[in-house]
Formats: sequence, C-alpha cells, structure tokens
Amino acid sequence: MDFQLIAAMFSFAFVTSATPGPNNLMLLASGANFGFKRTIPHMLGIGCGMILLLLVCLTGLGEIFTRLPAAQTALKLVGVLYLLWLAWKIASAPVTEAPANTPAENAASDQPVRTAQPLRWWQAAAFQFVNPKAWMMALGAVSSFTLAGEQYWLSGLILMLVFFLVNVPSVSIWAGFGVVIQQFLSSARRKRQFNILMGLLTAATVWMIVGV
Repeated sequence: MDFQLIAAMFSFAFVTSATPGPNNLMLLASGANFGFKRTIPHMLGIGCGMILLLLVCLTGLGEIFTRLPAAQTALKLVGVLYLLWLAWKIASAPVTEAPANTPAENAASDQPVRTAQPLRWWQAAAFQFVNPKAWMMALGAVSSFTLAGEQYWLSGLILMLVFFLVNVPSVSIWAGFGVVIQQFLSSARRKRQFNILMGLLTAATVWMIVGV
C-alpha cells in the first residue's frame, strides 16, 4: 500500500464526512437540544452505518443494487419519507423553559411530561442505508481507493479502518457547533424557532435524493 493512497483516503473521508448533509444537520440540532454527551450514540451510529455500507459496497452488492432501477426508486422513496419524518421530529421536538418548580413539585404533578429523545445509535446506523450522501461516499471511496487483484480486500479493509478513525471525529464537529449554539437558546421560543429551522433544512436535503 502506497502512503499517498492512504493519505488520499484520509482526505476523502474527512471532506465527505465533515461537509453539510442530512447527518450533520441532525447532529447540529441534536447537539443544541441534548448536548454533546447525549449525542454520542448518534455519532457512533453514523460511524457504524458507514462501515457497514462500505462493507456492502466492497462485496459488490452496492454496485448491483445501484444498477437495479426498481431498487433505486425504492431507496429514494424510503429515503424521502424517512428524511421528512426526521425533519418533522426535529421541528416538533418539545421545548421547555428552565424548570421553576422544585423536584418534589414536579414529581407530584399529574401532568404527563413529553420529552424529546436523541436518535439512538441503531437508528443512525440504519439511516445510512437510505442516505444518498452516504451511498455516494461509500461507492466513491470503494471505486477510487481499492486496488485490483490480491490487494483488493487489504485496501478495502484499510479504507474501512480510515473511515472508522475519521468519520466520528469529523461529524462530532457539527454536534460541537450545536453545543455552542445551545447557549443562545435561552428561551422556549428561541428553541422552537431553532428546531423549526433545523427541521426545514433537513427536509430541504430531500433534493439530494430526488436529484440522484
């Protein structure tokens, strides 16, 4: 394996992982609403999903899948519906002011409390299989950086290792941005406006699916 090839893998993994897309917009919203620590499973799920997607592409199943028009249409439909559902969940996430009651008063209340939850790791991992940007990343990486012949799987495994090392730290930047933004969301009104904006931006990424 050539050092320049491995360096190119790192560069590709960082640029494609850190640039805007559905994953990073959702991480931005999650960081702002739940904080960095509670967003870690979401970030790890993205990393796990990308590794699995790379493995699928390395086995050749990804190329076969992209050559089937019906499968492509189904992927787009599922991707659109799931993205719109996630956008709605972000926009409609419940927001509250800082609690004024004491813990005892809150516990004694008979009113059910609806609380938002960050995306679980397995949900984030599964999303990569309907995320068009993730497919483009995986197919582009496998076609560009794997070597022919006996070195195919060695280069493929190194590529997976590179994404494992680069993806989570790269996407964590967006969760960190969300944490920074969190300090400006000092009221329920601002939180609601922010969530609606993030929901609309997430819904807008549907063009990524419709356009491919």
